[in-house]
This record gives sequence, C-alpha cells and structure tokens, in this order.
Amino acid sequence: MSETSQIYFSETISKAVFAVDGPKPQFLIDTPKFKSLVVGLEAGGQIPVHPGEAAMYHFLEGEGLMTVGDETFDIKPGVTVVAPSGAKRGMNAKTRVVFLGAKGEQ
Repeated sequence: MSETSQIYFSETISKAVFAVDGPKPQFLIDTPKFKSLVVGLEAGGQIPVHPGEAAMYHFLEGEGLMTVGDETFDIKPGVTVVAPSGAKRGMNAKTRVVFLGAKGEQ
C-alpha cells in the first residue's frame, strides 16, 4: 500500500521533526473537520499549558509529563491521553518524545 494514499502510514515515528525552537507538527491529514498529526519534542522541550478543543495524544516514544486541567500524568510509549474540549493542557519532555495527536471539529 502506498503512503501517498494518505490512509496508510508506515514508520510513523520517522515523520517526526525535531527542532530546538519547539515542536513542528507534521500533519497526516488536515481537513476542516479532522486533523491527525505526528509531533517530535526534544528532551527538555515543552508545549506551554493552553486551552483547546477536545484532542487525543498517543505516545510512541520517550518519557515526560503531560498536564490536563489540574492533573499531571507520566507519559511513555503506549500511553494515550484524551483532553476534553476547553481543558488546559501542556507537556514537558524528559527525553525525546514522539506522539500522535488527533482532534475533530470544535
């Protein structure tokens, strides 16, 4: 199956882009109603706490902490975090982190 079909992605981790000036999300699909992306975050990097629409984060590589609302969770490969619409969320990477994210319409 070809990756150009935009429905099948092999070696998703390799699509992550790492930059010292912050995350550079790489969209797998980006439509007005649905977005799916892969994100790389360098060790020591962070995504500042911010509100947003409902979203899902699934961690493929690395370790760190993710805050949703007033709770903080350990992140590691295999962990999935779902942030409800309007909830503040942020992330701190202890090691290099790669995650998949998805969100729909507001």
